Amino acid sequence: MTMPRNGTNTMRALQGLENADSSVRLRAALAVGTTPDPLLIDTLVERCAIEPEFSVREMLTWALLRHPKSLTVPKLVAELRSGRTQARSQALHTLSKIGDREAWPAITRAHLTDPDDEVARSAWRAAVVLVPEGAEATLADVLSTQFGRGERATQLSLSRALIALGEVIVPILRAATTDLDPRVRAHALATQRLLVDPDAGFEFAIEEAKRVVALGGISADG
Repeated sequence: MTMPRNGTNTMRALQGLENADSSVRLRAALAVGTTPDPLLIDTLVERCAIEPEFSVREMLTWALLRHPKSLTVPKLVAELRSGRTQARSQALHTLSKIGDREAWPAITRAHLTDPDDEVARSAWRAAVVLVPEGAEATLADVLSTQFGRGERATQLSLSRALIALGEVIVPILRAATTDLDPRVRAHALATQRLLVDPDAGFEFAIEEAKRVVALGGISADG
């Protein structure tokens, strides 16, 4: 195979992205993003799936954003079918940053309800960015099945995703506040509170919601 003119730089970047030192990998990802090279897209996507350092993963995502979406989106969509949780999570994260709604059909209910919290949270964020006009209520219905899931960070991610969908969530929240599961009721009430008062803070909202549930209330106003 004939090495392209920038073959030396490409080889150096490949070696840097695989270096054991995270600072070297970070600099290599920065270099690739600064001087985009389509030959490295596959490598960037593959590194996203296995890179252990958050800061390096963010730089890899940035580097992918610097390439044409016509080249990156198909590769990222293919990653959504990966058996590796980080591969799915990072692909969803990057798709949310690219914002190309052509990727919307690839985000499935399985992603939105993935048993891995990081994958699910990434799917929620990507979905609210990519959802086409008119499909918000359907998306909200699926997201509402996740009420009460996980720890505070996961619950806050879900609340933020739902709130981003706007007024379509009002009847869904109202229904969830009467759920038999107290965790679902508390989470729905906290989300309802944040929808009305975004400055309330999730920690305050969830604790208040728990008190309301304990007292047998069904609304954010008690």
